[in-house]
Amino acid sequence: MIPATSSVAVRERLRIAIHKSGRLAEPARALLAACGLVWRESSDRLFCFGETWPIDLLLVRDDDIPGLLADGVCDLGIVGRNVLREGPAAPRPGPRAAREWRPLGFGRCRLMLAIAQDDDWSDPSQLAGCRIATSHPTLLAAWLAENGVSAEVVTLSGSVEIALRLGKADAICDLVSSGATLAANLLRPVAVVLDSEAVLAGPAMPFGDARGELASMLLRRLDSVLQVRDSRLLICQAARAALPGLLRLLSDAEAPTITTIEGTTDRLAVQALCRGAVGWQRLEELRLAGAQGLMVLPVERMLA
Repeated sequence: MIPATSSVAVRERLRIAIHKSGRLAEPARALLAACGLVWRESSDRLFCFGETWPIDLLLVRDDDIPGLLADGVCDLGIVGRNVLREGPAAPRPGPRAAREWRPLGFGRCRLMLAIAQDDDWSDPSQLAGCRIATSHPTLLAAWLAENGVSAEVVTLSGSVEIALRLGKADAICDLVSSGATLAANLLRPVAVVLDSEAVLAGPAMPFGDARGELASMLLRRLDSVLQVRDSRLLICQAARAALPGLLRLLSDAEAPTITTIEGTTDRLAVQALCRGAVGWQRLEELRLAGAQGLMVLPVERMLA
């Protein structure tokens, strides 16, 4: 059970809804933990009380999160973009309607149109008059309208991929990660309805109480964690004449720190924070450009 709270406590503590299970559950908790949040979990494993900061977690079903945000039960939520945009089963209009605050970079997938492998495909117009099965009727209807297609949307809560074999649909619209499930059911994807990933969602209107400061602090830490997650610190030495060539190979890095090595006039030490991958091929290119003593270090934390 969620502990009873007074209106003052609700205003003073920030509550975040996340998945209680599934592929987004552990990455969401790991991301928040990387922001320095620690919780004490309730015996029923549905509520986590924040110990380091007044930020609590509510562990729920993924498709309940948009409704909980709209009702004000939770202040923020980590949820798939597809679930957020599909919205609650009973839409709640008004300022509490949630919007996407930050993409979080995990749980990536696509909501796609798929047809039988042997069917021809040219463009969306050929779906006119067809039955399309999906568990995302709102998103599908919006996509059909954008493409000027009139088709019947068949809403299913699960097993969308077998709708063609059951004779319930002529095409489907379903989430696709690797595409293996579609292939196993003799289907092929033909159009992207939505690129999805885990996102931080919150109200369109800012918080007017203590939760606003907590939300700002959380966003700062989230941005820092996300920024360094794929970042690497590259360190090397090089002759001064080689510097222009090295900088061209580090075009994705922040402005490097360049210092003269003690006791020399022509040797430089270079430190660069790289946002992309720093693989072996890139190191070889840097070495050929004149870099020596190359080291690549992970970045644990960074606060702007």
